[in-house]
Amino acid sequence: MSFQKATQLLRLARMAAARRQGVSYDQIMEEFGVVKRTALRMVEALQDVFEVERLEDEERRARFRIPAAAVFDLPQKPDTTLEALNLALRSMDVDDAHAAALRDLRDGILARMDRGKARLAQAEAETFLQVYGHVATFGPRTRKDPEALEAISKALRGPFVMSMCYGRDDAPRVVQPYGILQGVRGYLVARQPEKGPELRKYRLDLIREASCGNETFVLDEDFEIEAYAAESFGVWHDPEQLAEVVWRFLPEAAARAEEFVFHPHQVVEYAEDGSLIVRFTTSGWNEMTWYLYQWGDKVEVLAPPELAAMVEGYQRSDIKALP
Repeated sequence: MSFQKATQLLRLARMAAARRQGVSYDQIMEEFGVVKRTALRMVEALQDVFEVERLEDEERRARFRIPAAAVFDLPQKPDTTLEALNLALRSMDVDDAHAAALRDLRDGILARMDRGKARLAQAEAETFLQVYGHVATFGPRTRKDPEALEAISKALRGPFVMSMCYGRDDAPRVVQPYGILQGVRGYLVARQPEKGPELRKYRLDLIREASCGNETFVLDEDFEIEAYAAESFGVWHDPEQLAEVVWRFLPEAAARAEEFVFHPHQVVEYAEDGSLIVRFTTSGWNEMTWYLYQWGDKVEVLAPPELAAMVEGYQRSDIKALP
């Protein structure tokens, strides 16, 4: 759905919620300057997203109404609702249709929250899963201190400044937490004022003796955890490596590769020979080479040339099972 169509759908939802008698096709045509066929499609789109009640007026004309709470109200405890939705999405067997419905509900709640509170709520919901361990995982994983995770959870809610010891260093560090990054390891994204304004990553498994105080701080309004995460393939951000990455998966591996989302902003296309071309812009060549090794000789790096040079000669032909 385009941005313009999404905006029109939201306008239509507000109309259908604000009018006690609902909205008719004629009113949609007049409000949006569209023909009857387009008005029909708009109502169908509305029914895909909201629970729509179909009514008839005195002249037996169809009218459509949705509950005002679906558009205008937030749940009484939006943070808890977000935690529950994320838990359902990540720990249950959810089919595509129901997963989409849950994501739409979650996004609707976030859209109606203050921007800063929404960002913190997302981070808090992610931390909830870490703290309470409701998401089953398999394979090697790092240990995490539950008490440290509790302190991080509280600090993200504030936002509050927190103190922690990190690694083998017993000297407390005072940091301003911004969010959580999940991967093979979990990381806290935070600013350590005494070391400068840049954001840093701290491994969750190395954080100990963490405590959250009552001192607040002002978040950078331009920071978005999703955009920050997209700047690197793994955990390491390197502005000098930020460039377009192009991978070509051979025809025999194309179908398997299409099952993966390698980057949130990737562009995927099939070549004439049946190979799959994947493009995205990010950094982190070292972690890309670690990942690409699993694909043996079924993948080729077309760009950047520096990454291609790093994997050259390491594409094994005896790796039979693809990721």
